[in-house]
Amino acid sequence: MAGVFAHTVRPAMLAASRADRLRRTVERSPVTRKVVRRFVPGDTLDSVLDIVAALRGSGRYVSIDYLGENVTDADDAAATVRAYLQLLGALGRRADTSSVRPLEVSLKLSALGQALDRDGDKIALENARTICERAEEVGVWVTVDAEDHTTTDSTLSISGDLRVDFGSLGTVLQAYLRRTLGDCKDLAAAGARVRLCKGAYDEPASVAHRAAGDITDSYLTCLRVLMSGSGYPMVASHDPAIIDAVPALALETSRGAGDFEYQMLYGISVGEQRRLADAGNQVRVYVPFGAQWYGYFMRRLAERPANLAFFLRALAKRGH
Repeated sequence: MAGVFAHTVRPAMLAASRADRLRRTVERSPVTRKVVRRFVPGDTLDSVLDIVAALRGSGRYVSIDYLGENVTDADDAAATVRAYLQLLGALGRRADTSSVRPLEVSLKLSALGQALDRDGDKIALENARTICERAEEVGVWVTVDAEDHTTTDSTLSISGDLRVDFGSLGTVLQAYLRRTLGDCKDLAAAGARVRLCKGAYDEPASVAHRAAGDITDSYLTCLRVLMSGSGYPMVASHDPAIIDAVPALALETSRGAGDFEYQMLYGISVGEQRRLADAGNQVRVYVPFGAQWYGYFMRRLAERPANLAFFLRALAKRGH
């Protein structure tokens, strides 16, 4: 069953995440929108601030993503910047300046203009810099998300430029990409904050591991490099095999609970999030919000059979 999901269902779901006609149909469905709240708590700033307060109250940290990607208009990219500045203004009233920031925002460079035909990288860099400047003022971390492999060189280049002025900037690496071990070595040596995830896009075998076991092996190899380096590793995974391996890696590399963190997605493995936090670990929950939830939602369904099963069960119940 797992093989059927990985080789048939998952590629179909990821293809659907890029289908505009299907997107319009799904986004208009009131039934779907209600189920989406499992993974995306709301469209508005007020809705996400309520979630932030609840998660902080439970001892968990937060990373907030204002949803949007692959904008093809400079005005849309500017609108994304304004949304982040508004978010940071609200978070600044709740932030603190401890060494590990409980509040973080996550940025997709393609939402900031990276995909524009003319000067996309330059526009994305300047837009990200504006957000980083405001985040630094209010005591909030910034992490640059990873997208499909065609953007990796650009994303790492822009992140590197930003890190010159904003040393706490985080970067996301995807363990299923064959290049990631080398990128981990570079960023670990530079002392960077790195969020390591498995990867959520449908990548060709020429650039990415495809088998689940190979991806997990790559993740653990990359994580050992990050834990052995001078940076701050962020273990972004729900895989029990990875979670179970972390304590031994931390012991092996002399890292205490304050020297790394676990990261999980809003609405997934909630019991495990609480267990880890209650045990004294730093746990950060990735919370997306905004109206452009379709691509993110479809990638979440494609990641795990349990997510898709939850969605189908919910639809069936609402259909009765």
